[in-house]
Amino acid sequence: MSITPERKAALIAEHAQSAGDTGSPEVQVAILTERIVNLTEHFKSNKKDNHSRRGLLMMVNKRRSLLDYLKKKNEARYKALITKLGLRR
Repeated sequence: MSITPERKAALIAEHAQSAGDTGSPEVQVAILTERIVNLTEHFKSNKKDNHSRRGLLMMVNKRRSLLDYLKKKNEARYKALITKLGLRR
């Protein structure tokens, strides 16, 4: 369900604005997206796992908030990110 440290480091390197950047909205959204995809796969075989489903909904809401913030601050970066990650909206 969780992502490996190697995959997390790869996501950070791919989406970072500068060296050592782990807190930018792009990096946070990329990590959340990876976790959401993993949990969605988990629910295909564990339909009654409602406790993890609550965590999934919180992650989706957090990602949406970060995307709204990024859209408000810099729409070009927002559009580039949703295209890169394959997100709707």
